[in-house]
Amino acid sequence: MNFILLLGIIILAGFIGKKLSALVKLPGVTGYLIIGVVLGQSLLNLLTPQMLENSATITDITLGIVGFIIGDQLVFHKFRKIRKGILIMILTESLGAFILVTAAVYLLTRRLDIALLLGAIAPASAPAGTIAVLQEYRAKGILTNTLLAVVGLDDGLGIIIYVFMAALVKVIFFSATSVSFMRVFLVPLTKILSSILIGGGAGLLLALILQKIRNREETMVIVFGFIFLFTGIANYLNVSLILLNLTMGIVVVNLYPPLSIRLSRILDDTVPILYIIFFIFAGAHLNVWRIPEMGLIGIIYVISRSAGLIGGASFGALISNAPTVLKKYLGLGILSQAGVAIGLSLLVIREFSIFGAAGKDLGTIIVTTIAATTIVFEIVGPITTKIAITKAGEIRPKKPSNR
Repeated sequence: MNFILLLGIIILAGFIGKKLSALVKLPGVTGYLIIGVVLGQSLLNLLTPQMLENSATITDITLGIVGFIIGDQLVFHKFRKIRKGILIMILTESLGAFILVTAAVYLLTRRLDIALLLGAIAPASAPAGTIAVLQEYRAKGILTNTLLAVVGLDDGLGIIIYVFMAALVKVIFFSATSVSFMRVFLVPLTKILSSILIGGGAGLLLALILQKIRNREETMVIVFGFIFLFTGIANYLNVSLILLNLTMGIVVVNLYPPLSIRLSRILDDTVPILYIIFFIFAGAHLNVWRIPEMGLIGIIYVISRSAGLIGGASFGALISNAPTVLKKYLGLGILSQAGVAIGLSLLVIREFSIFGAAGKDLGTIIVTTIAATTIVFEIVGPITTKIAITKAGEIRPKKPSNR
């Protein structure tokens, strides 16, 4: 089957999946993921592993756009009342997930190396799923704004936590005296700072250009040109493409706030097809036959991560005196977990295989657990996000269709 024919099938199947999801009151993302599972290796295998490897470009473009969309929504004056609170909530939900997962897995396995690494991966979220749900239901309000900030920024903190714990496990359990803790920590920290600096410079340049443009088509061309350009630069330099585009979006809308509404309308109208393709590919990556493999460790991981994120977010909202709606529902909107977590689990295999059979065994346990639990979180996360914005009363009616 040629790739263009396959894309046609994917887009139309995604449309059907979204309609079926709507019938049972589920987000469209859930429908896309289920269609992906059906078309992928779990069932029909129309989307073969080889095809999925070739979908990396679509994945990168979509994640770049998602990063920019998040940044585009983070206009600082919207957060004037809870600016410090957002930082506190990001810290408490990330540490809550890390602490609870580490403690629960250790009590079950009595292996601190497994517990620390799974705990370190737990804070990583999947912003694409959350953003897609917020856009689908045209959500607007304090919970929506806070969700955008949290899912956009907690991955950076999650990566830093992972780097610390991976270095600690190497030093303690593998007698890696040659491993410099500071060197291992500084490499990813440099990448994070590089992403922010490059994204900031790109955002400054984009803001200056967009202030001189009023035409919608020209605005769209320039914005997508910048997203594609700097996503490619991020890949070339091996820095975080999400963080780079997020920073670019933040700088643009805060230097020139009127751009926020104009950019939101353009992006809302142009990204739905990319979302269909992206999430169906994501669903095709998931092998539902691996769910039984997660065993008791996976079950404990799902429960403790959920409790840590929800409890940590509520605690952070409480101590920062945030609005009640954040205390109740913020945690439900941040459960999705996918790309970053899977990437970190694969990093475990790469980093620890050099230590022989023990390192390979550790990597296999981590990857199997994360791969299996990701299926659960990718299905459940969008549903709980919809529940959160529904309970908060932030779902807006759909725009009337043009006839």
